[in-house]
Amino acid sequence: MTVTTTVNLDSLLCVNLTPPPSLYKKTLNPNTSSPAEPSKRLTLHKSNMASKEPDHEHREDDDAPAADDEDTGAQVAPIVRLEEVAVTTGEEEEDAILELKSKLYRFDKDGNQWKERGAGTVKLLKHKKTGKVRLVMRQSKTLKICANHYVLATMTVQEHAGNDKSCLWHASDFADDELKDELFCIRFASVENCKSFMETFREVAESQKSTEENKEASAAAGLLEKLSVEEKEAKDKVEEKDVKAKEETETKEDTKKVDDSEKKDGEPAST
Repeated sequence: MTVTTTVNLDSLLCVNLTPPPSLYKKTLNPNTSSPAEPSKRLTLHKSNMASKEPDHEHREDDDAPAADDEDTGAQVAPIVRLEEVAVTTGEEEEDAILELKSKLYRFDKDGNQWKERGAGTVKLLKHKKTGKVRLVMRQSKTLKICANHYVLATMTVQEHAGNDKSCLWHASDFADDELKDELFCIRFASVENCKSFMETFREVAESQKSTEENKEASAAAGLLEKLSVEEKEAKDKVEEKDVKAKEETETKEDTKKVDDSEKKDGEPAST
């Protein structure tokens, strides 16, 4: 069992301030009328007690707030200057029709299995001038291109059998810097995203059909116009040749007449 005793320093100091009377008799200084030794002992006692008390001295250095960093106005030139570099993604002239997070797979014909191409955001981008739409997908961490091909009128997309969050389509892909016929499978986080992708894909394919038909009609009209222009030019050339031939014939006839008249006029004079 531990007993803790609390001692009041002030009361202890007061008790020791008055020495016993016997101490005066033994320590009288013959030259003075007051005892000397007790006062010395008392002084030592006070110094000892003061050393035992905790240090509560107020220090200005501890309480002083830290000075803020002063701005000297000095400018330090960087060791290496880095110039701003314009980063182009190739999508500056295109508008995003659809952007969805997904995971892309391609079918490996040699291994007869699906292989993952990467996880990222699939985009359908429409060109501002030509109106063509292409599908682009990059990996989220490395930004490597997973798929890059145009959505053509002949393409079809269908739901993956047994998984309503995935769909399939064929395309001539250019992700590896060369055209390859690929069978893609894409998987989304929800059924709604998959349906949205399929609907947008089909709408784009339909719009490309009408665009191609318009292009074919424009090409046919241009061809007919070109043929008509060529026919007209050929006709004009034929007419021009006829006119030139007629003029040449008339010129020859006039020259012959002049020659004949000159011959007739010259015969009497010579005779």
